[in-house]
Amino acid sequence: MKLNNQKLEELFQHLESLHHIPSADIPNIDLYMDQVTTLMEKHLGNSRRYPEDKILTKTMINNYAKNNLLPPPNKKRYTKEHILLLVFIYYFKNLVSIGDIEEILRPISEHYFAAPDSPISLEDIYNQVFSLAPEQTERMKQELFTQFESAQSLFPDLAEEDQDTLRLFAFICELSHDVYMKKMLIEKLVDEMKAETPAKKK
Repeated sequence: MKLNNQKLEELFQHLESLHHIPSADIPNIDLYMDQVTTLMEKHLGNSRRYPEDKILTKTMINNYAKNNLLPPPNKKRYTKEHILLLVFIYYFKNLVSIGDIEEILRPISEHYFAAPDSPISLEDIYNQVFSLAPEQTERMKQELFTQFESAQSLFPDLAEEDQDTLRLFAFICELSHDVYMKKMLIEKLVDEMKAETPAKKK
């Protein structure tokens, strides 16, 4: 594979094809589990790596509830707020452990899930968080361009075939390092949240 401007443009296009579920597209009526999985597949299908991959399954939903990531359904029906949490879980699960996701979502579930007296609704939180997505995508495209140019400057004295192999490897290493460092920062923040939890409960 050759790391060139065409490949970079393909990566940009792939980035732009990855979308969250707009809250307006989530029904305001309670849904059964099959309806929830269908909704998630419809809206997040572009993020699958392979066609046979599942965005969400019944087993996953049951495990999330079992591990306190998701409040239990009401008579086997899931509210719009359940689905909003499931979207957050979907993104988090590719980066951090189930225990970390529980810690991240705990204050959200405790204070804003089905809380009519809350100063802000869970839907408003969801909308404000994802309002940052277009800006994040543009910032990531700029970072990708910078990383691409850095990789393209390496191994100038080698034959073209070796350059292609090693520049692609270097680019993947740059992306991996970026993800690794951000993952470490997320885990540090989660650990600090855990450390503060006992003090808050007193």
